[in-house]
Amino acid sequence: MAVTALYVHVPFCAQKCRYCDFDSRSFAPCDLSAALDAYFEQLYARLDAFGDVGALAQIRTVYVGGGTPSLAGERLVELARRISAWCKPVEFTCEANPESLTAELTAALAKVGVTRVSLGVQTLDNAELTAIGRIHDADRALAAITTVKDAGLDVSCDLMCGLPGQTAVSWQRTLDGLLAAAPHHVSVYPLTLEEGTPLYRMACRDESLEPDEDFQAACMDAARERLGAAGYHPYEVASYALDGHECAHNIAYWTGQGYLGLGRSAAGMLDAEDFDRLAGLFPDVPARGDAYRVRLVQRDDAATTFDAEYLSQREAAAEDLMLACRMTRGIGPDLLVRSANVIAADELAATCDRALELGLATWVPDGVEGLAERVASKDVIAGRVRARLAPSHLGWLDGNVLFELFWGLA
Repeated sequence: MAVTALYVHVPFCAQKCRYCDFDSRSFAPCDLSAALDAYFEQLYARLDAFGDVGALAQIRTVYVGGGTPSLAGERLVELARRISAWCKPVEFTCEANPESLTAELTAALAKVGVTRVSLGVQTLDNAELTAIGRIHDADRALAAITTVKDAGLDVSCDLMCGLPGQTAVSWQRTLDGLLAAAPHHVSVYPLTLEEGTPLYRMACRDESLEPDEDFQAACMDAARERLGAAGYHPYEVASYALDGHECAHNIAYWTGQGYLGLGRSAAGMLDAEDFDRLAGLFPDVPARGDAYRVRLVQRDDAATTFDAEYLSQREAAAEDLMLACRMTRGIGPDLLVRSANVIAADELAATCDRALELGLATWVPDGVEGLAERVASKDVIAGRVRARLAPSHLGWLDGNVLFELFWGLA
């Protein structure tokens, strides 16, 4: 498992959205600049530490998320410049919010190697934006899409369904408005109420604010139909792309590639060999013992404290199977055959059969030839038949059940 992806976390926002439980901080304008300066100096130092030991040599994708990275302005440009001095990623994404993304910032990011901007649009209905605490309006979001495209960068847009006050009509208007702006990539997420967030507390007092799961499923279906008709293909549980514009960074996560995390709350995943090679970057993290894979989360700004989770080879195999279920292609035959080396073939076949029985998945041919007859899970796992176990429509809508089935093999 080569380390091919780098995630950088920028935990600052002008104002936290009412639904957000991510690690981010908001400051008064007079305090924000100093806080950003201090944080980015620590990012630069940590980045150099990664580079000095060769940890960035094989990085192919970079994703700077938050928080609101675009709030950092020129500091974000400098960070991107320094990253590009250590590696030459084929995809370099920065998240942005419409209110803090300017044409000048976008052009500067393009000059230092950024290839893609992910915009938090969420909805194009101004009342819905206000309800979830966003500080931009629909016109500003659409203008930001144009700004990114004018700079020659790919643009991805996040949408949310199940928002307070959202209707089928307003959802269709949002889809229509977004498609008229023609981004390269769209992700659609159902709103979830996370305990402790302002929206959660509001919904405890007013049940009408709680997302309706049936309505959200209808919105997801409508988005799939509308986006598909416009040429966007679904390749991951929440994401659609024009051909050639899939998010390579997210695909790295779902296909078991190793990745590094930079910044507070950033997560990384290393196999045994890479963890041993890079252990000096993670002070006070216990030795891995016989763990096959290590997940690490930075817990402070200065990269002195980390949480570590140690996965056995069986747990790693179960995780790979579960994550593959996020992809439209599903679990490929090679992964199934490989997993049977550490998970009993009968047990693995029984889990595949259970997914089929529940209507969560289906066998599809892995190649140009169709499947001549009903596929037996045991034959795919033994390598006698090449087929993929792909999520069905139900498995796509109710993915957590499918994910839990395969994680249960751990």
